[in-house]
Formats: sequence, C-alpha cells, structure tokens
Amino acid sequence: SGVSACQRGKDCPISRFQDASASAWYHDGVHFCLRNGLMVGVTEDTFQPDTATTRGMIAAMLYRLEGQPAVTGGNPFPDVKSGSYCDDATAGAAANGIVTGYESGEFRPGQAITRQEMAAILYRYAQYKGLDTATTEENLTSFADAAQVSGYAVSAMNWAVGAGVINGTDSGLAPKATATRAEVAQILMNFDRKF
Repeated sequence: SGVSACQRGKDCPISRFQDASASAWYHDGVHFCLRNGLMVGVTEDTFQPDTATTRGMIAAMLYRLEGQPAVTGGNPFPDVKSGSYCDDATAGAAANGIVTGYESGEFRPGQAITRQEMAAILYRYAQYKGLDTATTEENLTSFADAAQVSGYAVSAMNWAVGAGVINGTDSGLAPKATATRAEVAQILMNFDRKF
C-alpha cells in the first residue's frame, strides 16, 4: 500500500481528479498527502496541482499532520475568520511559534506562500517537534540564486536543502517563487520521510 508500490491505476487516490495525473512527477507526494489526509481536493474532482498554495492551506496541512489537536485561546490574527477552515490551524500554529503574522498583525491566509516562507514554517515546525535543525554545512552556495533568499529564511532554507526537504527547481532555489500544491505535497512527503 506504499506510495512507490502504487500501480497508478484507478486505485490511486489521484485518479479521482480530472486535472491531475498519476504519471506526473508529483505522483508520490500528492498520493502521500491524499492517503494521509494532509491534503484534499479543491473540489470533488479537481486537485489543482499547479495552483498556488496559500498560507492558510499550509497551516491546515500541518494541523492535520499533528492530528488536529484541540486549540485553546483565540486566534491572534484579525483576518482569519472564526470557524474558517484554517482558524484552529493558524491559532494553534501561532501559539506554538510555527507561524507568525506580518507587521500589520495579519496572517493573510489567502496569500500565496513562497518557497522560502514554506521553508521557514517547516523549520519552526521541526523545532517545535524537537527535531535537530542544526546545520553545519553551507547548503545554498551551489544555487545561483542563493542571494535572493531573504535574511529571515536563510537558516531555514539551509536546513531544508541540507535535510532534503526542499530541492532546487530548474531555475535554482527560487525562494520567492510561489509554492504550488504539487510542490508542497512533495515537500511534506520529503519532510515525513526524513523525520
């Protein structure tokens, strides 16, 4: 029943989506996330693998990874609607230092997440889980666009690349590029396999 043993036929969880292919590069990651309930379709029959992943979606996925624990206290972000799909997820992640808001205090759940924001959130999640995030090697120098990584995300991106959680794209690290749903699925699977 493992991802790699999948026959990629009608038993594959991807097969119910008209806009996703079981033979695509993202098969393993998306299969893993669907099977483990970390991701769901955007609609009943669409997955939208190339659509941007939002900040709210990331919070919700990590919340599902944690088993959706009870959240006490209110949500610190004024722009996350009470009772919305990412309300408990963002409240819990903020309480545990996994996500932070912008200077304005907003979380901006509908905003597309960048690859470096994804690295930073996973880095803080790994620290919250008590995982070793110390990185001695410099893992970014082999990427031509390493200088584009924002200061807040350098340690996180260095860790994520070194741990094999985030891989480069055709254009390098692409830290400010939007992370698609297919990319995030792959990143979450890499994270799970590593830790």
